[in-house]
Amino acid sequence: MTISAHPLKEKYARSHIKRTTTCPGCGIGTVSQAILRAIDELGLNMDDFVFVSGIGCSAWIPSPFYNADTLHTTHGRPIAFATGVKLGLPDKHVMVVSGDGDLTAIGGNHLIHAARRNINLTVVLVNNGIYGMTGGQTAPTTPRGIKTITSPYGVMEHDFDISPMVVAAGAVYVARWTTYHPRQMTRSIKKGIQKKGFALIEAISQCPVQYGRASKLGSAVDMLTYFKESSIRLAKAREMDEAQLQGKIIVGEFCDREKAELSEQWVRLRCEMTEDK
Repeated sequence: MTISAHPLKEKYARSHIKRTTTCPGCGIGTVSQAILRAIDELGLNMDDFVFVSGIGCSAWIPSPFYNADTLHTTHGRPIAFATGVKLGLPDKHVMVVSGDGDLTAIGGNHLIHAARRNINLTVVLVNNGIYGMTGGQTAPTTPRGIKTITSPYGVMEHDFDISPMVVAAGAVYVARWTTYHPRQMTRSIKKGIQKKGFALIEAISQCPVQYGRASKLGSAVDMLTYFKESSIRLAKAREMDEAQLQGKIIVGEFCDREKAELSEQWVRLRCEMTEDK
């Protein structure tokens, strides 16, 4: 897929990258634009950031596309790498961009423990409900009943509800939007960058090639229409029962709170140890 000469591309992308790895209709472009718009609207530049990603379609958002310091890490480990970067470079904005398979399956423990520790990372988790890059296998986010190449009789397992799980683990800011909500997603990414502590923005994204086919939702347009019609704001969802919420996507800010942040405590400890010497 050829990249058009968008102003954000001219400003923030590597000039020699002419094509992306994404399939036609993928929502990754929308998520990438939301990230870059957030950075642009905050008046920051790529020298202020280190981007860390893992393995999967969404991991290709920052690496090699963004003209920035990037770490393209092993499967499921971007948050572990990002933790080391943040402790070593506490003045940098460290952002993890990866998918639901990478961050909630093999990387699930890293996700919940980084939230528990409340280290100052911004995580943009692109959730397309399936392993898109490797053929459409069942992911921890694939809804029950959907037939994939690894669940030909339908998924029997229960899927993760990512945002509430990360709230329960201790994050200070958690929001969820779909690719039908790019402006809201941009605002939440801005808040996540500015927040002192662990911030997660879950971006529900369409994968028409794998998930659209498996779920029978169809094309990218059909999936975006589904996002539009199925999304329920958090305040309204709280007034609905479980049966009414079946098949709905709850969107909004799940938490926005304050608590002690880990990297600041490490900096303070190092200073105290130096003074003692």
